[in-house]
Amino acid sequence: MNPMSWATPDDVLLSTSLATYLDKKIIVLLRDGRKLLGLLRSFDQFANVVLEGACERVIVGDLYCDVPLGLYVIRGENVVLIGELDLGKEELPPHMACVSEAEIRKAQKADRESSDLKGTMRKRMEFLDFD
Repeated sequence: MNPMSWATPDDVLLSTSLATYLDKKIIVLLRDGRKLLGLLRSFDQFANVVLEGACERVIVGDLYCDVPLGLYVIRGENVVLIGELDLGKEELPPHMACVSEAEIRKAQKADRESSDLKGTMRKRMEFLDFD
């Protein structure tokens, strides 16, 4: 007996199951903010997923890099969002520039240092109480 025998074709298309994304290119947003792209090859009831040809998309300002990861297993507890990528549409705005992994890591480090400096300056200025 088919467990979906009660469902119409429209109901299957609107299913919340990850089965509709099997063998399609998806993006996975993780709790730590990373964005992973790849072909969904497998999943389970806990949202553990297996991506084939996975890469991490790193974006800093107007720069981006897709860092290759290969076959990648993601624990479901780290998943915030999973969505299908429309291969017919441009994924990024045209003003974004693709750079090497070394360049994006350098930009990430500079961005982190800038944020750390802002935090330090904010702490030093707290005594002024601008509120």
